[in-house]
Amino acid sequence: MSDATIVIETGIRGGSMITAELANNYNKDVFAFPGKVTDTKSAGCNYLIKNNKAALLTEARELIELMNWEEKKRPVIKTQKELFIELTEDEKIILSILGEKKSVAIDEINLKSGLSSSSVAAAILNLELQNVVLSLPGKLYQIA
Repeated sequence: MSDATIVIETGIRGGSMITAELANNYNKDVFAFPGKVTDTKSAGCNYLIKNNKAALLTEARELIELMNWEEKKRPVIKTQKELFIELTEDEKIILSILGEKKSVAIDEINLKSGLSSSSVAAAILNLELQNVVLSLPGKLYQIA
């Protein structure tokens, strides 16, 4: 079942009223958008709000706040690079390629390095483990 039920428009005897009542019985949050008091299609929403069966909702941002769905920003923890890293010849070749651009695709690294794809994969993995290289989405790599 969903985290919340949102009633946008319903008559006093509409199907959404049954859904809102069921959600209340399951102790789920119910929200409703208010409407004109003269509009029959808003009578159900206004009834839910008036009788405290639904919380008043006027915009999507309110729903995010009321449901505590806000993304919590985690502090970025930077790790210090080792000062004296011993690199293999393959790793040195890859680092020189990565130094040419901000980010480089794995296919370009394979092509420019002249190394086998397994050698490149092993070298990049070692560089990642030493926090020298970062893996980016789309099979891209950059110097950390």
